[in-house]
Amino acid sequence: MRAGDPGRPPLVLTVAGSDSGGGAGIQADLKTMLALGVHGMSVLTAVTAQNSRGVQGVWELPVEAVRAQYRSVVDDIGVQAVKTGMLATAPLVETVAELLADTGAPVVVDPVGVSKHGDPLLAASALDSVRTRLLPRATVATPNLDEVTQLTGVRVVREADMRTAAGAVLAYGPAWVLIKGGHLPTGGEAVDLLTDGEEEHWLRAPRHDNRHTHGTGCTLASAVASGLAKGRTVPEAVREAKEYVTGAIGAGFALGAGIGPVDHGWRFRD
Repeated sequence: MRAGDPGRPPLVLTVAGSDSGGGAGIQADLKTMLALGVHGMSVLTAVTAQNSRGVQGVWELPVEAVRAQYRSVVDDIGVQAVKTGMLATAPLVETVAELLADTGAPVVVDPVGVSKHGDPLLAASALDSVRTRLLPRATVATPNLDEVTQLTGVRVVREADMRTAAGAVLAYGPAWVLIKGGHLPTGGEAVDLLTDGEEEHWLRAPRHDNRHTHGTGCTLASAVASGLAKGRTVPEAVREAKEYVTGAIGAGFALGAGIGPVDHGWRFRD
């Protein structure tokens, strides 16, 4: 990590896969970072053929290519926060965990398991590496309810279950966990729980009646990383990220024949 130069925006690195449709992945991360006033940099882990209807193909990059991208950016430019997304395979998860170990910046881990359309984006053989190698590196882990079940076996069916889910994820070593309850049937509210095992922060926002929510998880994790790079505390960064994502979901728009993306530039057009 490098001290900031006067006039230079904070530096955030995303380590994730590409979404050719532009709604999620690296593309969503960089749009979010621009919207929130930080300089986004990227390490590409995989290429997907992806559109509004789903994922038609996935090609992982070699471990050597991921390591070279990371070292190229961090060793020369520096970084003030890192966000990880789609890592796809156990060797990629383990390589990224190793790289994070000596970076010295806060890390937001979005343990991407499946796409919005239900397409698998993480090999089953990589789950143990996520649990034992990646989550212990996380300043904040941001699983959705499906990812909680995938990682811990805990099924969240009501709001009270979110506390149990958080404890199960924290057992793997992240400093904080944000359990995203967007899929819970909680009426007009979208409820998330942020906790470090001692403090609890329940975040509530109006639930928008909008099916165009592609990229929500990537966007939220990148927004949290952007806040941490600015020097916000974890609760402050998460609250600001929740506000930004809620607006982006409300402004989500139709694209193609399926599920459209959230609008990363909604504040520019509000």
